[in-house]
Amino acid sequence: MPIRAEQARDHDAVATVVRTAFGGRHGDNVAELVEALRRDDPDVLSLVSEQPDELVGHIMFSRALLDAPRELVPVRSLSPLPVAPHWQRRGVGTALIREGLRQLDEQGVPLVFLEGDPAYYSRTGFTPAAEHGFRRPSLRIPEAGFQVVKLSSYEPWMTGTFVYSNTFWDLDLVGLRH
Repeated sequence: MPIRAEQARDHDAVATVVRTAFGGRHGDNVAELVEALRRDDPDVLSLVSEQPDELVGHIMFSRALLDAPRELVPVRSLSPLPVAPHWQRRGVGTALIREGLRQLDEQGVPLVFLEGDPAYYSRTGFTPAAEHGFRRPSLRIPEAGFQVVKLSSYEPWMTGTFVYSNTFWDLDLVGLRH
């Protein structure tokens, strides 16, 4: 499955995938998040998956912090992960996650956090973050949905509270809103 770094020429196609994957108002909110992360995070890792003449998936890993007792630790947040509806359940999302984690591991990132379905993300190594001593940044995040994967530069002293970048807070996209 071809995966490559997102380029400026992909922005419209990514917005389409985001809106169709997430649907309705939520799709618009997530598309706004993608644009804001591109603008606000010069180190964002943004990957796309494409098939001939079609962009079918996208993933972003943006900067975040772990507020550990010893010091603030730069970590990443996986969000969003849209896959075009007609390409879902075909391994696109899993391939994007694995490639992103590989690249982040090579960069020395110790931890990647996310909010999501444990049944899906556990297949790529994510586990409940609370089981490893990590605290959610908001009580609106369901405990089971707050997950982490430890990469090779992780050290046992790295525990504490996960902190999203201001972009997530500014757009009110942390946790669930009813």
